[in-house]
Amino acid sequence: MELRTAALIDAPALADLGVRSFAEKFGHLYRPEDLAAYLGEYHSPARVAQEVADPRMRVMLAVDGDHLLGFCKLVMDCGWPEHARGRKVIELKQLYTDPGATGQGIGARLMGWALDEARDLGADEVQLSVWSGNFGAQKFYARHGFGKIADIHFMVGAQRDEECLFARLMA
Repeated sequence: MELRTAALIDAPALADLGVRSFAEKFGHLYRPEDLAAYLGEYHSPARVAQEVADPRMRVMLAVDGDHLLGFCKLVMDCGWPEHARGRKVIELKQLYTDPGATGQGIGARLMGWALDEARDLGADEVQLSVWSGNFGAQKFYARHGFGKIADIHFMVGAQRDEECLFARLMA
């Protein structure tokens, strides 16, 4: 497995992995129309291509040859400024792995990249949101120095999910 920066040509594969990963983990929670609306808005190839091209975003891929194993997105803006404790806060937007490749250390490699990148960018805090019922992800983030700082919500179509805002101060 190697890490490499995403390019525009990767947008369709990123969109596909985003849809598969989200639907596999969370699809059962939503009405089909809410899930379809969310996936169509946030995981379309066009949307992903915009993110890859956005200079305020960094997208890193975990690949094995031509096979996309996972990805991580960092946004150079603070997603929840009302909860910021730092002066330069960035957001870890998504850290997804292929559903068939979970448990192979992909998430840890991508998280290592994200924290190194945050330091290199001069961030003093990294924020991320995680579904309140995703205890495995919460444990993963805690192992990497993140802790819960607030209760927030996240919309999937018309459904409101209760989320936890996690953050890590970068010392």
